[in-house]
Amino acid sequence: MRIDNSASSISPEPLLDVAALRADTPGAAGVVHFNNAGCGLMAAPVLAAMVDHLRLEADLGGYEAAAARAEQVRGFYAETAALINCAPENIAFAGSATHAFSTALSAIPFEAGDVILTTRNDFISNQIAFLSLRKRFGVRIVHASDLPEGGVDVAAMAALMRLHRPRLVTVTHIPTNSGLVQPVAEIGRLCRELDLLYLVDACQSVGQYPIDVEEIGCDLLTATCRKFLRGPRGSGFLYVSDRVLRAGYEPLFIDMYGARWVELGRYEPVETAARFEDWEFPYALVLGCAAAARYAREVGMHAIGRRTPALAARLRDALAGLPGIRVLDHGRRLGALVTFAVDGWEPEPFKAAMDARRINSALSFRHFAQFDFGDKDVDWCLRLSPHYYNTEQEVDEVVAAVAGLTAVGHGR
Repeated sequence: MRIDNSASSISPEPLLDVAALRADTPGAAGVVHFNNAGCGLMAAPVLAAMVDHLRLEADLGGYEAAAARAEQVRGFYAETAALINCAPENIAFAGSATHAFSTALSAIPFEAGDVILTTRNDFISNQIAFLSLRKRFGVRIVHASDLPEGGVDVAAMAALMRLHRPRLVTVTHIPTNSGLVQPVAEIGRLCRELDLLYLVDACQSVGQYPIDVEEIGCDLLTATCRKFLRGPRGSGFLYVSDRVLRAGYEPLFIDMYGARWVELGRYEPVETAARFEDWEFPYALVLGCAAAARYAREVGMHAIGRRTPALAARLRDALAGLPGIRVLDHGRRLGALVTFAVDGWEPEPFKAAMDARRINSALSFRHFAQFDFGDKDVDWCLRLSPHYYNTEQEVDEVVAAVAGLTAVGHGR
């Protein structure tokens, strides 16, 4: 049981049964896992789906096991589509969010002088990909300015859209190095008005918040399954809109799964987002992703979208009151990534000290976020990212651990 309605007479919204959720999460008993922005702890049904399929492959053979589980494999597309409000035909499996993002980029026929319009709070691999496109094709990269309180200035971005008519507008919904939540739906409305191609990196938001691609108005959306969706590593997906499919976009290197070799000198891409997939699939991971999406939907994305950022807000507020700590998250809306600088410590020793207390965390460095960390004048920070199966008590334990370490103030 994952929803507790016992308080329904007091509150119109059901509460999450956190104890049941933690019982479903084997790792929750051993660690305080505040690295969900890196990898969420898998729920038992996700693990079971993958292990069962690997056993079947061992018993039957890989091809035969895939054939036997064909209906369940199709469930990945149905579950993922339901998670983000699209049709199964608009979903392509990918090895990661970065794989999905680069595959999407490869489908755009960039030419010298084309503009990619993005923000100053983007994922490092995306920015490196843009620089690579600039080196190879001569595209121009334009970064919209931020508001004083943090987050992209949508009015400034609109002006840049009209000025440059970019070949691509692309935004990271939640950057990996900050709790910032970008206004992707506002940007999407502008892109629709101006008929601009729009790509959203939802790597940190899928599984953390309800995501509706129709509301966002994106043409392409990429995500991983290992983070807040709590799926396995080595898995992600790409959403491809009907508009993009009808326009004939296809990846640069399309294979026998995504296309048909119809005659000696010609191939035809398949009609669905499968044109962005390859023949070889890690079927155990696909089934794990299907289970993860199903699990999130059963728990309830709206309930998750309330609890997860609320835990982060509790954590952020408590950390902000500690001496020697500078919380770095800025913006009108903040999600479940909490980042802070620590006086008197070097990064690796501080994280090692947290690890020794069985608190999982992550480090971010200046080269991950040249714009953002340059503006904040920090070289590194610690990132903590709770999720809905974490508890308020764990938040308080983590704050106490940080307070104790900063009071000691060594590690240089």
